[in-house]
Amino acid sequence: MVASTLLSTGNGTRVLPPPTELIIEGASAFEAIPIIDLAQENRTLLVEKIREACLKVGFLYIKNHGIPQSTINATLNEAHRFFDLPLTSKQALDIHLSPAFKGYTALLGENSDPANRGDLHEGFDVGSESEQGEMRGNVWPPETELPGFKEKVMEYYDAVLSLGRRLFPLFALSLSLPEDFFDDKILHPAAIMRLLHYPSQTGPTDDRILGIGAHTDYECFTLLYQDIVPALQVLNAAGKWVSAPPIEGTFVCNLGDQFARWTNDVYVSTVHRAINRTGQERYSIPFFFGTDYDVKLEALPSCVSEDRPARYEVVTAGEYVKSRLEETYAQSK
Repeated sequence: MVASTLLSTGNGTRVLPPPTELIIEGASAFEAIPIIDLAQENRTLLVEKIREACLKVGFLYIKNHGIPQSTINATLNEAHRFFDLPLTSKQALDIHLSPAFKGYTALLGENSDPANRGDLHEGFDVGSESEQGEMRGNVWPPETELPGFKEKVMEYYDAVLSLGRRLFPLFALSLSLPEDFFDDKILHPAAIMRLLHYPSQTGPTDDRILGIGAHTDYECFTLLYQDIVPALQVLNAAGKWVSAPPIEGTFVCNLGDQFARWTNDVYVSTVHRAINRTGQERYSIPFFFGTDYDVKLEALPSCVSEDRPARYEVVTAGEYVKSRLEETYAQSK
């Protein structure tokens, strides 16, 4: 673990020293993804473990997250129902018809790795129902076709949104920032959720077609629920793909590019991919938690020093995410 000396604030809260006081080595040659227990009673130890994972791995499992398994199972069931619809019904909700990048993506409709031929999954993207504006606005299958689908999916969305809000104070403390630092930056968070279906790749292997090609995520962090079928792999600093298999009762959390930019590359946004050659269909639900679209992604004060000046030009979160989405879907238009 990264050595650190605890500091005390005037109100008695114990915080970690700024990351710039550490030797920042970046991603490590990790062999496994650390498991973080949100029920850890010693909050300082919890924050230290989160910092260690963010500095060295960029991925962590979260257990005791508080989301009922019944809520998760209900949404997985809705994913099965949706992807079992006739192709014509799904195509009526094509994501290319939505200026907000919401709706259905067909098999090979994305290409996360430009060196590949496409991603072998189909997806359905939703966002907030309560907020309006650029890149907001969901599309839904008719209630007569999938009764109760919207309600079940949004119940899950709201539950994971609440979990994400719980994590921000912990990330703030891990960065030696006030616990409420991110509060005014996630008033209307740009949280996008996907239902994903991966058919199993069978027959001759084409190494340029994967479930999802090697990529990093765009937002602050992703909260991923995986079903029992393994596929996720994470690239370590030694160039080895490390499996991140499903672990009962956990979510996978990985940092995205917004956090990497915000933390001036102190925290790592790690390359990952999904390959499903199990002979079984796989379903997963990634939830991409970003900030309000008008928030400026400028290097955090605890992550800048004379020896580590700001590395990125300042852009808004909305500008950044929109540009990345446009790149992803451009090849399939």
